Amino acid sequence: MTSMEFNQQSQQFSRMLKAFAYKLTQDMERAKDLYQDTIYRGLAYKDRFEEGSNLKAWLHTIMKNIFINDYRKRMRASVIMDSSGNDYLIDSGKEIVDNDGESNIMMKELTEIIDKLEEELRLPFLMHYQGYKYHEIADKFEIPLGTVKSRIFFARKELKKEIQKRYVNQVYYN
Repeated sequence: MTSMEFNQQSQQFSRMLKAFAYKLTQDMERAKDLYQDTIYRGLAYKDRFEEGSNLKAWLHTIMKNIFINDYRKRMRASVIMDSSGNDYLIDSGKEIVDNDGESNIMMKELTEIIDKLEEELRLPFLMHYQGYKYHEIADKFEIPLGTVKSRIFFARKELKKEIQKRYVNQVYYN
């Protein structure tokens, strides 16, 4: 197949290939680049195309493989782009300093909320939090297993209600 024949036949599929490129990238500029790269590689390797086979499927496969390889390359690179102008912070070393201040304050507040629970809810809840099994808690307080489970459930429910009241306007991101 000559370059002229390849161009004529590939033009028939340009609309479909551009749509597929956009579907993969979800970005018009990257889709254009992917389409151009596909046509370029198709033209460069046209001698590997077997006459009588499906050119549309061949180009489709080339595009998909280019996209996958590019995606993998970008994931390996994992370059952090920082436009803040504080370039000296990017390579400041491998030493990381943790600041647990916010989590310490939150833990202190949660402990205060737990301490306000009724004793019959608080004690089974704390034992469960410390790793005791339901049956161990039931044996310790000499109460049925179902009662232990329900007290822990109601303690969680109360805690959730108090936390939502206290932090109603706060948004935390993980």
